[in-house]
Amino acid sequence: MSVQTAAKMGETQVRPDTRAPFIYKDDEALERPFRAEQLMRLFRYMLLYPRLALWALFAAVSGGVVALIVPYVMGRTIDDAINRPNVTGLVTAVSIMLVLYIAKFVTTRLSIKYTNILGQTVIRHLRNELFAHVQSLSFDFFDQRPAGSVLVRIMNDVNTLQDLFTNGVINSFTNMLTLVGIVIIMFSMNVELALISMVIVPFMFLLSTRLRMMIRRAWQVVRLRSSRMNAHLSEAIQGVRVTESYVRQDENQHFFEGMNQDFSSKFRIATALSAIFGPGVDVTGSIGNVLLFWFGVHLLQAPHSGVTVGLLVAFANYLGNFWTPISMLGQIYNSLLVAMASSERIFQYLDTKPSVKDVPKATVMPPIVGRVEFEDVIFEYERGKRALDGVNFLVNPGQTIALVGHTGAGKSTVMNLLARFYEPTSGRILIDNLDACTVQLQSLRKQVGIVMQDTFIFSGTIMDNIRYGRPDATDEEVVAAAKAVYADEFISQMENGYNTEVRERGSRLSMGQRQLLSFARAILADPRILILDEATASIDTHTEHLIQLGLQRLLEGRTSFVVAHRLSTIREADQILVFQDGKIVERGTHGLLMKDRGYYHQLVEAQYRFMA
Repeated sequence: MSVQTAAKMGETQVRPDTRAPFIYKDDEALERPFRAEQLMRLFRYMLLYPRLALWALFAAVSGGVVALIVPYVMGRTIDDAINRPNVTGLVTAVSIMLVLYIAKFVTTRLSIKYTNILGQTVIRHLRNELFAHVQSLSFDFFDQRPAGSVLVRIMNDVNTLQDLFTNGVINSFTNMLTLVGIVIIMFSMNVELALISMVIVPFMFLLSTRLRMMIRRAWQVVRLRSSRMNAHLSEAIQGVRVTESYVRQDENQHFFEGMNQDFSSKFRIATALSAIFGPGVDVTGSIGNVLLFWFGVHLLQAPHSGVTVGLLVAFANYLGNFWTPISMLGQIYNSLLVAMASSERIFQYLDTKPSVKDVPKATVMPPIVGRVEFEDVIFEYERGKRALDGVNFLVNPGQTIALVGHTGAGKSTVMNLLARFYEPTSGRILIDNLDACTVQLQSLRKQVGIVMQDTFIFSGTIMDNIRYGRPDATDEEVVAAAKAVYADEFISQMENGYNTEVRERGSRLSMGQRQLLSFARAILADPRILILDEATASIDTHTEHLIQLGLQRLLEGRTSFVVAHRLSTIREADQILVFQDGKIVERGTHGLLMKDRGYYHQLVEAQYRFMA
């Protein structure tokens, strides 16, 4: 693969080694058209902190008013105290100027302080609200979106709004006020000079909008290329074992060189455009000053024109101050367009309602005894494709139920519905004769323990991870739970025992050790219903045997559901439900199902042949 080919491939949405890192489609939009209702929705967040907003506005407006007074005082000083020497007037004028500059310094500092505090407070509020809302959403929301896309919304998109809240809202008002004030003052001082000064305004506005827009888009492309390169690096490093196993180092290197080359070329374009802006503003401003003084000198020589040296100096200062708010307003407008894209994505998440939520007047689930019944349950992940098709079964309190079948038969779907991660498309799920959909979600889940095959271990200590489902548990209870599932043996051998840091995703632990911790976490929570979804898939046979011994005591009087590919682990189940294509095709104990020599018998025989 050539570098050019790799660079071209970097333009497409493909996977590493042969394709570029995945970027969620909505995250590519750099800007959106201006929408007033969306902007007003953003402003409402500022209104949550009125005192901060008022202080920031007062400081900014005060600084703007002081800035408008300074050139006028300077012009009058030249005419009244310098051209016509007046020491007393000069001292007075200098004193006034000193007070004005001190006032400008103080108001500017206060404006920066309060606008930044306001902006960061609003951003913190918005990010907290977004994170809290995302945590409340149902599993189907995350099924449709990669984790990276959700992370981009919470971090990058909210950060994009930071410039709007810290600089845009307050400063746009003060910049408009400054512009209007300068124009009024200039026209009140001399109409002819004011009109001459306005000649280059269109050119300055063009620089402040069009060129800034090009620069901003160029840097956004650079950031996007950087994100893709970082994503590729992350996957390449995490998948280095696979890369080396299949001897793909050269292909990976060529692809990375292509992405790196593409990033470098986009970076050069962005820096070249940025290098034009500063000199462009200086040249345009210089042309404006040349025109002002060229015509000003002629008017100065004309009788009865009313133009003085002090007036020209004041005009030059006002003209210099005129470009800053124009440039800032252009920048704010560009930031606003970017904010439209980010806010649209943020509000799209905030407006998403969880598909699984408490119904009006939902009741609190009382302490569960453990009776579970599925009544003609139908469930579809996608419309028209049934994952469960008319499932019926009854589990009495304290029973252990095993679910078996090929991958995709519907076993895990039953578990997800039981924990109310999803709602059934039709039918009912009764727990202690109460419809699970009519009780408060949290009160149900607090009494249901789950151990998944894909165990997630949080960064922190082993003690923290086991205690995760029951924060008020004592250290002794944590140790007892670990001993019950035979996790204490490997924990005690670690350098700090239960206070050992396991690092991100439990990287210090083996897969089997991580699952043992997850098992201990569920046991400590003491649920009335326990779900083991492929919980022993990555545990060796010896450890699995020890866990089974512990479960005989721990699961006594507790309703448990076990999903396992290893059929040897479910021989002692009170009832085995055999799933095929979303339906229960057989049910009974291990002995009865083996005698029937049906589908379950075929699964067991096939597994024994595979293990032989």
